[in-house]
Amino acid sequence: MSRLQQFILPDLAEGLTEAEILQWMVAVGDKVELNQPFVEVETAKSAVEIPSPYAGVVTEILRDAGETVDVGSPIITIDTDPNGEAPAAPESAAAPAAETAASNGAKIGETTADGRTAVLVGYGAKAPTTVRRARKGAAPAAPVAPAPAPVAAPAPVAPAPVVATPVAVGTVLAKPPVRKLAKDLGVDLRALVGSGPQGSITRDDVQSAASAPAEPVVVASPVVAPSAGDTRIPVKGVRKLTAENMVASAFSAPHVTEFLTVDATRLLKTVAKMRESDEFKGVRVGPLALLAKGVLLAVKRHPMVNSSWDAANGEIVVKEHVNLGIAAATPRGLIVPNIKAADTLSTKELAEALVELTSTARDGKTPPADMTGGSFTITNVGVFGVDTGTPILPPGEAAILAFGAIRDMPWVHKGKVVPRKVTTLGLSFDHRIIDGELGSKFLADLGRFVNDPKGTLLAWS
Repeated sequence: MSRLQQFILPDLAEGLTEAEILQWMVAVGDKVELNQPFVEVETAKSAVEIPSPYAGVVTEILRDAGETVDVGSPIITIDTDPNGEAPAAPESAAAPAAETAASNGAKIGETTADGRTAVLVGYGAKAPTTVRRARKGAAPAAPVAPAPAPVAAPAPVAPAPVVATPVAVGTVLAKPPVRKLAKDLGVDLRALVGSGPQGSITRDDVQSAASAPAEPVVVASPVVAPSAGDTRIPVKGVRKLTAENMVASAFSAPHVTEFLTVDATRLLKTVAKMRESDEFKGVRVGPLALLAKGVLLAVKRHPMVNSSWDAANGEIVVKEHVNLGIAAATPRGLIVPNIKAADTLSTKELAEALVELTSTARDGKTPPADMTGGSFTITNVGVFGVDTGTPILPPGEAAILAFGAIRDMPWVHKGKVVPRKVTTLGLSFDHRIIDGELGSKFLADLGRFVNDPKGTLLAWS
């Protein structure tokens, strides 16, 4: 007798409510093994492959590639007993995430031998069931009874018609208790700007919105019909989360930006010597790696730059380590993965980590864990030939640095105007945490490092 199991889309990163199916790696009738990747999905943070928690035969694929699916919705049905050797009653519960990970030789949160993260399976998801939830107002579906098996060959159980229930509150960064509170108080989470980590909605945000006086209703202007030649691009995935985070940051943290133009000739000479040294043999080291080292040294001198604003508790949280974010352009949009505890790395280790981080990002394989917890970010706009910019703070961070293009420019050096390699640094910071004095001192120290990396390093050691 067949035993059908439906796999429910799990929460692949805390707070996300949906994911887009990029591609199916299996088809109906295919045999799947335990922990075999069977679907690739894109969340608002990264693209990930999901391994199967079951071994069996695919009987139904419930969602098409390109479709956006709510967390908690079934996406595939697998017959775990295609040969009819198990008891007739279908099971309704999947193996827990810990058991699934253990079967592949890894604990939750660890990376398996084949390079996948065990935490993805079952993380935050409900146990799968054999019947989907019905739409509101629809008649409840009758229980599905196993079909009697003929003596000659067992017949598979036909699954009930599938109807998925959409998430009621839309796509926002909010934990389930906060969503429930918003529902009870009649607050639309989509209309709020979150004050929590990464722009997430907190209980205080919901309660403040519920107690605020009602605003007059504004009638929207009629939408002008697009012309036949217009191109419409769906806002989803990484682009959608980036837009939400930038709006939340721009309207919650008072931004200030300062600029410093500095002679980077010695910085480039130092990079060239590093490339020729035996210690950096085989390591792709560039100006960004050396600048990142300067940022880490300057942060050590000015720890408040590496902090965040905790509105809920009325505190400034100064971080123990620098999780250094590097803005990376990818085919799916701009993402900012970060190097954990970058301040503990040597210059060589930092250069190697930067290469790995950017290549993984371009391949669309950045794990969700690398997209959270950043404390200071560098955006290298110089690679696009841009002199500098006024970058917006990533949510939860107090400062971000724009590294501009290095150009040949006339410069006063040793009393003479000569051509030098010149760049402009742009530092945006949260004025609630970093005042003008602190921001200026930090930027000035960073300028000193760019102007003379070796001399500054010796002076600060």
